[in-house]
Amino acid sequence: MIKEDNIMDNLETKRKKAFLIGIVLLCLSVLLLIISVNVGRADIKIMDVVKIIVSKITSRNDILSGISKSKVAIVWDIRLPRILVALLVGGGLAVSGAIFQSLLMNPLADPYTIGVSTGAAFGAVLCIYINIFIIQTPMPIMPFAFMGAIVTLLIVMKIANIDGYMSSSNLIIAGIIVSSILSAGISFLKSTSGEQVFAIVYWLMGSLNSRTWSQVIVSLPIILICTFACIYFADDLNILAFGEKEARALGVNTKRTRNIFLICASLITAVCVSVSGIIGFIGLVVPHIVRFSLTSDNKYLIPISSLLGAILLLMADNISRSLFNIDIPVGVITTLFGGPFFIYIFTSKNKSIQ
Repeated sequence: MIKEDNIMDNLETKRKKAFLIGIVLLCLSVLLLIISVNVGRADIKIMDVVKIIVSKITSRNDILSGISKSKVAIVWDIRLPRILVALLVGGGLAVSGAIFQSLLMNPLADPYTIGVSTGAAFGAVLCIYINIFIIQTPMPIMPFAFMGAIVTLLIVMKIANIDGYMSSSNLIIAGIIVSSILSAGISFLKSTSGEQVFAIVYWLMGSLNSRTWSQVIVSLPIILICTFACIYFADDLNILAFGEKEARALGVNTKRTRNIFLICASLITAVCVSVSGIIGFIGLVVPHIVRFSLTSDNKYLIPISSLLGAILLLMADNISRSLFNIDIPVGVITTLFGGPFFIYIFTSKNKSIQ
């Protein structure tokens, strides 16, 4: 009885700690957003930034007196959409990574495990190829990438659904197969692009350059709705992590639960990849950090991963656009820093186990 009380006390302490850290990360993300708007080669005072944002939100143009139109355009039309997209994509990729790791019971799973991101990449590359060589009026990349991701998810689920049963191992295997085929398709389009291949390669490296309000408006509701849906059903995901039989014995509809999380995580990944290209390691590293340092309870893991992922990607984007003479794709920055950091986490974990 005493042992059970101690376990309950420990769980309650962890939950309070997780809630407190979540509040701190939320405040930090807001602070970082304000600071990031002031980061750049154009020297704009922080008070001018605040006036521009307040003026646009309240539709009061009198607040902008003394502020040039160029500064208003830089803050409202260039910097702020890019910053918001960075927060949304970073948070979305981290949420997808946390869901796939719990759903597939694989600590190395991330938004790219079941091929959804590769499908989005194939759709985007196909659109770029068509724009370069086939039609004169360029088509938007985002719808192509989104449709590529959704079609890939449907194909993977169809392949993995054997005799009406879709296991985690079947999903991973189906994802690897479909992803390999789509990767070959991307390589084929790249090899036939000739001197225009740079446009494809640059997109695949992942960049937040030239993001607009239209991409914010499209991605914001999908990412938020799917994230809140995952948090709402997080208890079922916790039970599902114990195994299919145990979850069914406890009354969880495993098929429905798996489909909900698969669809939500895939939609988030599709939107993120369609607006930013391939950005690696956020979906893999961030859930690891939260899971091993704080909690594995998805009720807290998902929102905290979202906040931490948003902060890390925004910091990486600030580095890419402020420390170099050219705009380095943020996917390069996340891989350069995320790869060694993941190695450190992995080796530290193994040492602690031994």
